[in-house]
Amino acid sequence: MSPDAWPAAVLFLLPAAFLAGWVDAVVGGGGLIQIPALFAAYPNASPATLFGTNKCASVVGTANATWRYARRVAMPWRTIVPAALAAFAFSYAGAAAVAWLPKAALRPLILLLLILAAAYTLARKDFGQLHRPAHTGHRELAFASLLGAVIGFYDGFFGPGTGSFLIFLFVRWFGFDFLHASAAAKVVNVATNLAALAYFVPNGYWLPGLALAMAACNVAGSVAGTRLALKHGSAFVRRVFLVVVGLLIARFAWDTFGG
Repeated sequence: MSPDAWPAAVLFLLPAAFLAGWVDAVVGGGGLIQIPALFAAYPNASPATLFGTNKCASVVGTANATWRYARRVAMPWRTIVPAALAAFAFSYAGAAAVAWLPKAALRPLILLLLILAAAYTLARKDFGQLHRPAHTGHRELAFASLLGAVIGFYDGFFGPGTGSFLIFLFVRWFGFDFLHASAAAKVVNVATNLAALAYFVPNGYWLPGLALAMAACNVAGSVAGTRLALKHGSAFVRRVFLVVVGLLIARFAWDTFGG
């Protein structure tokens, strides 16, 4: 199937983009839906082209969710901005590391980290319920930059679960509640997606017409997801977070032991 064609299979990509936008707006993890859908619709396309198309669609939805959160939530910009800048820079380093680090070696470690994050969240019923920022001043700047560097490198190198890891670390490390953590994660996700697009788009690794159509559906999903998150607050985001992390655990377990 030619990547430039507009097959009937695209019809199921649009609902997939809507659902991915919804999930991304609440807790991140829309790539669990959107990337497999792209590979199913275009099995013969180059992976780089499909990843570029995915980034083009998702970055628009994530930017929309960021704007909507910023209108309703007091955004902790002093933490977010250095984290986003470091994430943008280090996502390039992560992409460069693909050439000399085996991705397969990371799967068991990422699986373990996801299980620990889910277990910790389940064990502590009050985890992420209250917004009590834990750092200020130079300490806040240093920790935010470190968080952005680590997550940016991971997103550039590997990617799956980036939004979930961001939310967990913003809650655990910075004392945010789940709603503020989700809002902060969106900004960092936009930064890492833009860094990836700076490579994909100039090199032609995207399908413009499809990307625009999926972006529109992704934005519609992000509007619906953001409204629900803002309406129901941290408790709702926490529940969706656990569901998405559970799906990520299942995927990594399959890739590691069954795939």
